[in-house]
Amino acid sequence: MGCSRRERGSATVELAAVLPVAAIAMLLVVQVGLVVGAQLVVLHAAREGAREAAVSNDASRAREAALRAGRLDAERAEVLVSPDERHVGTPVSVTVRYRVPIAVPFLARFVADDLRLSATVTMRTEREEPAGG
Repeated sequence: MGCSRRERGSATVELAAVLPVAAIAMLLVVQVGLVVGAQLVVLHAAREGAREAAVSNDASRAREAALRAGRLDAERAEVLVSPDERHVGTPVSVTVRYRVPIAVPFLARFVADDLRLSATVTMRTEREEPAGG
């Protein structure tokens, strides 16, 4: 009850036809996993930036905290703090926008540019604006 030569050859051809599709699907899964991980990092950076903005009421310190917390490349990141004037109890929002490169080389052919991720976190200001600022 062994396989004939013809059946073995047919199985080989079927495998050769399906293998590239399966490989592409696996690469897509890897890239999606990397993008989801990067989105979590961007959200964490926005949260840390918002916390710093709420506690220190200093936009430059909030930007630094966001970049440091997410270990984000400053050239690929944009950190926005709003509003400019805050008082105790008013909300402050920090938005982090980050350009993520496509990590899987084969997929980079199909995507012309980096992926753009964004996260916004709002917290209540805990201190008055620092003197002179």
